[in-house]
Amino acid sequence: MTKVTDGAVTEAAHVLVAADKFKGSLTAVEVAERVTAGLRLVAPDVTVEALPVADGGDGTVAAAVAAGFERREVRVTGPLGDELTAAYALRDGTAVVEMAEASGLQHLPHGVFAPLTAGTYGSGELLRAALDAGARTIVFGVGGSASTDGGAGMLAALGGRFLDGAGQPVGPGGGGLRDLATVDLSGLDSRIADTDIVLASDVDNPLTGPKGAPAVYGPQKGASPEDVAALDAALAHYARVLEKTIGARAAEAALSPGAGAAGGIGYGALVGLAASFRPGIEVMLDVLGFDAALSRAT
Repeated sequence: MTKVTDGAVTEAAHVLVAADKFKGSLTAVEVAERVTAGLRLVAPDVTVEALPVADGGDGTVAAAVAAGFERREVRVTGPLGDELTAAYALRDGTAVVEMAEASGLQHLPHGVFAPLTAGTYGSGELLRAALDAGARTIVFGVGGSASTDGGAGMLAALGGRFLDGAGQPVGPGGGGLRDLATVDLSGLDSRIADTDIVLASDVDNPLTGPKGAPAVYGPQKGASPEDVAALDAALAHYARVLEKTIGARAAEAALSPGAGAAGGIGYGALVGLAASFRPGIEVMLDVLGFDAALSRAT
């Protein structure tokens, strides 16, 4: 390891800069660039390798691109129903999909929240684009969501049907789930069954209850106490209807770690996409090649 004392380098080395974002200040790429520049300023002979990292939330696609993945862009539906451009990353059949790219808080107008109606349809479109590109392993990073719809919008974009008592699609967002009468997942994209989908998140909350998605994360999406109560009831109802459709595993998944991630989109991924949950930082360090990079550091 390089040691710099009073501006003098006492030992040459290969240094690894593995940096996450400084949220609200610098992206992971920017942090790595600045630390690298500082090291080269005081130790110009040192080899510095920068590896921006992420935990599945904001900046996950950018970290993958910095590690050599190809950036792909696609037009999708934003959290309020408007069209926007979102990106995912692809390399050798592995896609890194960041739900915030399609359904994140950053896509809401400044000071505007829609806790009951913001949806995740665009996240499903982004997953479908990765499938269209040939991905057979998808790292689905979730965090920074504008929505608390339990992933219903995402599943609808992939072929699921969420209907009210009159047989019409329920309204968007978590608020619409209060009218849910039936769920039909038979039309889900058949490629999902042959795809390894990893739910990458640093959140292990259940779907509902005092530690659930509405109670813990609803307020940061603009939910009032009344909204939180309505969303919690709507998500609990959603889980009950799904239990009637697919059986006990729907109820079990609602209590599973990660179900409450990103407004409950984790639940939709666990139930509808048969995703496996792993802590986001662990997944991304593997995908980005951290162990190999660390072995080069001396």
